[in-house]
Amino acid sequence: MARYGTRGRWRLLATLTASVGLLPSAARADEARATCTASLSGRRVVVRPEARAFVSPELDRLVRLGMAGKLEVELTLLRRRALWFDARMDGAQVTQVLAFTRAGYLLDGRPLVDGVATLELERVAWTLDDRPEPGERFVVQVEVRLQVVTAASLGRVATWLTQGASTGTEPDRSTLTGTLLRSVAEDLARRASARCDVLRSP
Repeated sequence: MARYGTRGRWRLLATLTASVGLLPSAARADEARATCTASLSGRRVVVRPEARAFVSPELDRLVRLGMAGKLEVELTLLRRRALWFDARMDGAQVTQVLAFTRAGYLLDGRPLVDGVATLELERVAWTLDDRPEPGERFVVQVEVRLQVVTAASLGRVATWLTQGASTGTEPDRSTLTGTLLRSVAEDLARRASARCDVLRSP
């Protein structure tokens, strides 16, 4: 496998970022936002989370090139407590895959007819152990993260760009280069959080 000195590694990374359009653009994309609606019927709580403006121009370019986006959603059901921290009642983690085909964008294989400006994520339901008292209030905390590339995938693309021999192992990169690759990958990740009150159904 080819070995690169410090200058070579920097040139390699510059080639990589320029080739896939990872260099920061002058105009910042719209800020990613998470929203949710939650309802309570009897003992059942249903949450419908959404991710808005998560697919920046850079991520859109990468997904259209064939890379898949991983949407990680963490949801926490909390019971409100006056003059104290909210009590955790339950939680859930959901991972969905965002991809692009000739038919357009797909989220877990489901066509996104209206595009990716607003992603309707998988809904989550919980069943409480006991029927809530009339005065009890609940809230849902939602954390959403979208990542299309990782430091490892950037390293594999770098190897391909330099036509390094494939030995089944990652190329030997300096700590500085590895840190920079992780920084570029993290820069492309989009994340947002939100809270929504659980509304009781009539």
